[in-house]
Amino acid sequence: MPEPKSPERKGLVLVVCAPSGTGKSTLTARLREEFPDIGFSVSYTTRPPREGERDGEHYHFVSRDRFIAMRSRGEFCEWAEVHDNFYGTATQPVRDMLEAGSDVLFDIDVQGAMQLRRTFPEGVYAFLLPPSREELLRRLKGRGTDSPEAVERRMENARGELERAGSFDFWVVNDEVERAYQEFRSVYLAGKARPMQYEGMLDELLEEWNDG
Repeated sequence: MPEPKSPERKGLVLVVCAPSGTGKSTLTARLREEFPDIGFSVSYTTRPPREGERDGEHYHFVSRDRFIAMRSRGEFCEWAEVHDNFYGTATQPVRDMLEAGSDVLFDIDVQGAMQLRRTFPEGVYAFLLPPSREELLRRLKGRGTDSPEAVERRMENARGELERAGSFDFWVVNDEVERAYQEFRSVYLAGKARPMQYEGMLDELLEEWNDG
């Protein structure tokens, strides 16, 4: 008797956004550690490489003219200009990963997420929230890497980002890392199990009844 074949699943776009200091990097790193098959999009940038960064691994480092040409051809699903440098994600490599059944994780800002939603409306969009303003301020100060002015800017930016949290599909409050990770993990697994990820599977399954 032949073994039942595993259903083919389309890849999932998982987008996570959060104000600085909320713990996004910790949760996304843990998700990738538990699920190493999750793809991670390598962005293009016009800034020069920093020490230890390798082209094609950390970023695709390109000239400003090449980036603008790619943008003009509509090759980016999201892009932004930050501190006089361009950053962007090419659409085709993401589509290739999805067609191959690989999930793709985006750790990105709110502006980029809204652009991505136009290209990948079927994606799962999660927003990570701090438990309170006071706790976020405590975390930012506790890092000891920012000046008081920089902390104030991050807090103001956080307010603007939180005002757009209603545009996301899921909220995860990071009040305690283990609990927050389990919720974030559940969001990912729930997204993988949606009917749209198994396009055509139900028709094929029902056809077996017709053939029988």
